Amino acid sequence: MNRVGMGYDVHQLVTGRKLVLGGVEIPFEKGLDGHSDADVLIHAIADALLGAMGETDIGHFFPNTDPQWKGCSSLVFLEQIRVLADKKWANILNIDATLIGERPKISPHLQEMKSKISKALGITVDQIGIKATTNERIGFIGREEGMAAMAVALVDFK
Repeated sequence: MNRVGMGYDVHQLVTGRKLVLGGVEIPFEKGLDGHSDADVLIHAIADALLGAMGETDIGHFFPNTDPQWKGCSSLVFLEQIRVLADKKWANILNIDATLIGERPKISPHLQEMKSKISKALGITVDQIGIKATTNERIGFIGREEGMAAMAVALVDFK
């Protein structure tokens, strides 16, 4: 049986934080604010995978009230979700994600993002699609106050 899940996440951009997207630290004057590394792309992917497996959201598994997740790499979340998928006999077929932000340019980092995400999930890079777009200078994303990401995942149960 195939099941689809979708995920969405948004974080505020602030000074004094590193910008981490798809597990990759990207040079930029601001970073995303959050309890973990605030990797908006991985958080959306995590929610999509959890949804496809019929689970609750990322906050249930990795709550921002738990000190063990403070400053944690979100790649760890994907590694834990992979363990859950194995326990549920779920096979991740593919992920498609879109990152929404005005700056910085993401395209130079896409292959490294796909490589890190595929390693964390135990899938191949060609099972992952990542795209980036702007918000055409509209709204909080357009004013560079934050970034968002959306993702869908297809999972097959053995």
